[in-house]
Amino acid sequence: MILITGANGFIGSALVTTFNHQGREDLLLCDRKSKLDQRNNLKQAKYQELFDVAELFNKLETKEWAKKVDCILHIGACADTTELDVTFLNENNVIYSKKLCEWALKNKARFIYASSAAVYGDGELGFSDSDDLTPKLKPLNPYGKSKWEVDKWVIEQGLINQVVGLRFFNVFGPNEYHKEKMASVIYRTFPETQKTGKIKLFKSHKEGIEDGEQLRDFIYVKDVIKAIQFFMQDHKANGIFNIGTGQASSFNQLGTYLLKALGKEPHIEYFDMPEELRPRYQYFTQADISRLRAAGFQEPFQSFESSVADYVQNYLIPGKSL
Repeated sequence: MILITGANGFIGSALVTTFNHQGREDLLLCDRKSKLDQRNNLKQAKYQELFDVAELFNKLETKEWAKKVDCILHIGACADTTELDVTFLNENNVIYSKKLCEWALKNKARFIYASSAAVYGDGELGFSDSDDLTPKLKPLNPYGKSKWEVDKWVIEQGLINQVVGLRFFNVFGPNEYHKEKMASVIYRTFPETQKTGKIKLFKSHKEGIEDGEQLRDFIYVKDVIKAIQFFMQDHKANGIFNIGTGQASSFNQLGTYLLKALGKEPHIEYFDMPEELRPRYQYFTQADISRLRAAGFQEPFQSFESSVADYVQNYLIPGKSL
């Protein structure tokens, strides 16, 4: 059976939906009850059990669970890049992940966890997922540091050939609707862009970079799911991997593709980035995916333009989930 933490979140619920479409219902789903009360991406889902995160480790201590869980997809954690409570992040992102990993190894369950491209900070050291580079990285915020701490621990404990860590770059797509300020720019700007026929983007506050030319490696959630399922199936592929397309795109391209998907002409305006965000803002991300390809994942990624079109025309306009 598959245990999914953060099952009611963006990537977690997209995984559940995909598994259901593939005929799999042997799913144990974990998330916070408060999140289940506020929003439920799992209303149509089929699974064996859905429970609060507070119950997780009590359940894992039973012999029954030790026998039936053969794969853990640890997607649940605080994903708010603006969270500044270091103690909270340490408990929810670091300690929680370590305990779950140790249980998986002890009980011979496949362990795949979500890391983040936030570990790379401003990118001055590049975006290689090499184990040698990881200890030298300098995340820009406490969230990125919490993800980095887990990656470092995996390497230091000699677990790199036993578990899988996935450094997600800028994931977007259906089922992110609850993320509010952490949702993609596509989702957050869609209502106004659809109404006015123009998109508003951050100005650049870095010398040498024009407004809207900040670059990100945007990856569609459907491609992320394909990568996760690859690692579920291939137990010889272990380590920490970048999950991006390997191709950075500008926010100007994002705006153009969004307007095009809406059947509108390009019309982009710019506004000042909040001052508190400027010191922690990444102006460039681009995944080095050579390690991912060498591990055997050869699926082509959808182009950014076609992914935006699919998201807008098949999900945002109709108001559908995955």
